[in-house]
Amino acid sequence: MSPSLIVFILALYFGLLVTVSFLTSKSKGNDGFFVGDRQSPWYLVAFGMIGTSLSGVTFLSVPGWVGNANNQFSYMQAVLGYFIGYLIITYVLMPIYYKMNVVSIYEYLKERFGFFSHKTGAILFLVSRVIGASVRLMLVAEVLQSILFDGWGIRFEVTVSICILLIWIYTNRGGIKTIVWTDTLQTGFMLLSVFLTVYFISNALPTTPHGGIINEVAHGPYSKIFFFEDLYGSNHFLKHFFGGIFIAIGMTGLDQDMMQKNLSCKNLKDAQKNMMSMASVLILVNLLFLFLGALLYMYAAHGDIDFSKPDMLFSAVAMDPNTPIVIGVLFLLGLIAAAYSSADSALTALTTSIYIDLVPEKSKNEQNQVSLRKGIHIMVSVLIIIVVLLLHHYTEDSAIDLLMKFAGFTYGPLIGIFFFGILTKTKIKDKLIPIISTLAITITFCLWSFSKGGPGTPAGQPGILGEYSFGYEIIILNAFLTFALLFIASKLQSNKKK
Repeated sequence: MSPSLIVFILALYFGLLVTVSFLTSKSKGNDGFFVGDRQSPWYLVAFGMIGTSLSGVTFLSVPGWVGNANNQFSYMQAVLGYFIGYLIITYVLMPIYYKMNVVSIYEYLKERFGFFSHKTGAILFLVSRVIGASVRLMLVAEVLQSILFDGWGIRFEVTVSICILLIWIYTNRGGIKTIVWTDTLQTGFMLLSVFLTVYFISNALPTTPHGGIINEVAHGPYSKIFFFEDLYGSNHFLKHFFGGIFIAIGMTGLDQDMMQKNLSCKNLKDAQKNMMSMASVLILVNLLFLFLGALLYMYAAHGDIDFSKPDMLFSAVAMDPNTPIVIGVLFLLGLIAAAYSSADSALTALTTSIYIDLVPEKSKNEQNQVSLRKGIHIMVSVLIIIVVLLLHHYTEDSAIDLLMKFAGFTYGPLIGIFFFGILTKTKIKDKLIPIISTLAITITFCLWSFSKGGPGTPAGQPGILGEYSFGYEIIILNAFLTFALLFIASKLQSNKKK
């Protein structure tokens, strides 16, 4: 694909987003920015949240995941767990948020425990979302760098800055009110791109001996879903499934980014319809991405296409000179849509959480509310650029693996704190909660680091837990440790009073 065609597609796409932003950002106040004046149609929120949940990581990293014999379609084990997690979000967490009429979900912690708990929840989200958004954006920026900006001699730092600037332009005024509409548009582009790419790649592959492309994938080396053989292995069904439940609760139900869209719905009933609709569709969409991954590996093998790492498989196939140009166009549209539907809402949610949860009330007055929010919006944009550059230079992992690792460490304590508050009526000294959260993260990190496959253990050697290797269940360990330490601290506190 020629550079001029790539630039034309990018310009046309972002022109459309800016137009949508202009049409939807008539409300200039903070209420429109933070919760869309609570007038968002639930079906638009549901559809747009699909794109936010998937992101550029799903678009690039999930298809690449398939090629490893220990992975194949095993990601579906976690996706099935996600669905159970979404049920818990829908019928346990969301009624609490709507009853309290919160703007930031971490206001619940202030009500339940106090000032320090509120700040702990907000800071954990800030760290989680900045890293998560940065991982997603880094992957997309690396692809754009390789297919366009390297040829022009433009440095990666400039590419990342351009990516963030474009997001800032169309989210600065409208916030969540704009995001609901732009994400709906971008999710549509992304899903259409994947469906059509599957169609064109299937047609481009030679006739198969198994009587159809679906049967070919089913009989091929990529399609195994369930792994029960090795309980110590990181890909075992129980680890993925139960880890998936906790990841969904943490990365969606306790994430201001995802919940902010739900809170923009007119009422709880609409928000619940939104969540369950999205959960059902996501199962099929993730399966489609894995199926696409198998097709891409087959096509790359047939065409002798090289790629540097699994995350770059889709890009290598789409940009290969022998690949039909329509696949290259679809890839570019889908990639931008997947990346920006996640990154734009993350930028808006981080701005909201910092403004609501971390800025002292005395700093907010009627005259400076909007200017303060805009200043935070710029600050968050710069922070994400810095983190993207650090990750780009100092990490080698697959993007989806990197994302799940960080989720285990940062969302685990949030789950522990929230569910201690929901499931018990126990009082605990508010100042202990940030200490306990830090302790739980430290213990979890040490166990993971010195287990088999961790960075503190020589490759191939058993760790402090023998042959046991951590997978997605690391978030369960972190949440359980936080909950247990809170429970122990509350008992010690009550005994001391006696």
